[in-house]
Amino acid sequence: MSTYPVAFAVFCAAFALVTIAGFLAARWRRPTGGMHSLEEWGLGGRSFGTVITWFLLGGDVYTAYTVIAVPAALYGAGAMGFFAVPYTILIYPYMMVVLPRLWKTCHRHGYVTFADLARGRFGFRPLTVAIALTGILALMPYIALQLVGMKVALAAMGLEGEWPLIIAFVILAVYTYSAGLRAPAIIAVIKDLMLYIMVFAAIILLPAKLGGFAHVFAIAKAALPTHTPAGSTLLKAGQSLPYATLAIGSALALILYPHTATATLSSSGPQTLRRNAALLPAYTLMLGLLALLGYVAIAAGVVSPDKSEVIPLLFLKMFPEWFAGFCLAAVAVGALVPAAIMSIAAANLFTRNLWGEFVRTPLTPAKEAAQAKIVSLVVKFGALAFVLETPGSYAIEMQLLGGIWITQLFPAVVCGAFLRRRLHPWAVFTGWAAGMICGSAMAIALEFKGSGVYPMHVFGQTWAMYAAIPALLLNLLCSFGLSPVFESIRAFPEHIESVIAI
Repeated sequence: MSTYPVAFAVFCAAFALVTIAGFLAARWRRPTGGMHSLEEWGLGGRSFGTVITWFLLGGDVYTAYTVIAVPAALYGAGAMGFFAVPYTILIYPYMMVVLPRLWKTCHRHGYVTFADLARGRFGFRPLTVAIALTGILALMPYIALQLVGMKVALAAMGLEGEWPLIIAFVILAVYTYSAGLRAPAIIAVIKDLMLYIMVFAAIILLPAKLGGFAHVFAIAKAALPTHTPAGSTLLKAGQSLPYATLAIGSALALILYPHTATATLSSSGPQTLRRNAALLPAYTLMLGLLALLGYVAIAAGVVSPDKSEVIPLLFLKMFPEWFAGFCLAAVAVGALVPAAIMSIAAANLFTRNLWGEFVRTPLTPAKEAAQAKIVSLVVKFGALAFVLETPGSYAIEMQLLGGIWITQLFPAVVCGAFLRRRLHPWAVFTGWAAGMICGSAMAIALEFKGSGVYPMHVFGQTWAMYAAIPALLLNLLCSFGLSPVFESIRAFPEHIESVIAI
């Protein structure tokens, strides 16, 4: 039983409300012929307007683990944890330019995934499969991290064991199976309203209880240097480049994740995406305020060996029990939306770009949708098994590698969509392989620690930067530099691809 019965009761009531909304979503905008295609089940009929797309993209970016991890980063390391704020500022101009172009291309040709786009652009099966596999591999630990966030919220209320998490995910699996993308679209509205209430209440009430922000920052400034490793409220010497490359690399990666592609392609048009790029900075304001809760937790005297537990413990210590239950429910619901979208995105990739690439008899739209539903269940329960059988820190380490990997899709997807000059498919594939190997090697050398910041030794100088950036530079060098080489060997690509196809 929970050691906080009132908080647990409020948590259950909020979760029940979200569950009902998830099941009702199956009837919302349901097409006359039913959801018997990936267009309808996996993309919501490409019909979501500005408001729903805003909540859906916000649900993609601001997940349960964001709510837990960003303040925890400030609690442990201080200023370096703030890289998430400029990263979300950088991403919106990038989104305004890139997403409408990707939407137009995908809508014109009926593409459901970015791997579809690469297949249409390059017509090269190995590259299509590589993009699909990269997307699925990068998504699995990301889904697992949502479960880690939910697990932390449940554990804070004293709920031990695996059964609460299993029940929550079974409910998620059932309504996603029946309603497809419509379920997280509806739940995203409830989730974000809950998060806004939670953040603004916390950022107004808690500092007031602790003597104001000046007092909070003074305590954080004194406490952070005593942490292991030592932190600070300002960037130290040598941290500027890691900070900047973490922000830039994270911004480049986010648009390439399959769940972002799913939310993007479900919108009703390019203008909807442009409006969202203009409106989504409201979430950055919320994130900046949310991040400060890490310092508030220090001032409140919250102590935990697991930094992921800091924010739930802060709520339970400083808020009335009923409101703490509401806040923890917001965190848990914040896990459901991205987990659902991610599992749908992985199912779309597997059905279209792995199974669909090799099956001899093309699947009908109805069979595609049926298979995607089953794959989405497998993905969800695979992520659940991953969390239950491995420590949460392992999921974090794998997510670091996933971010480095997904950035390597930039030449194939973004450059491929924009450049009129055709990049050679073998050059792009070679660049992808080089970037994957280079990025993975750096992450392994770091033992999956240090936020992926790798010390590059160049001309006697050490430049510490996010590993995804040098890996992507190598990728781009190969993609653009080798294209003329492969173009000059005209018979080579067709011959090799025909051998692989056999």
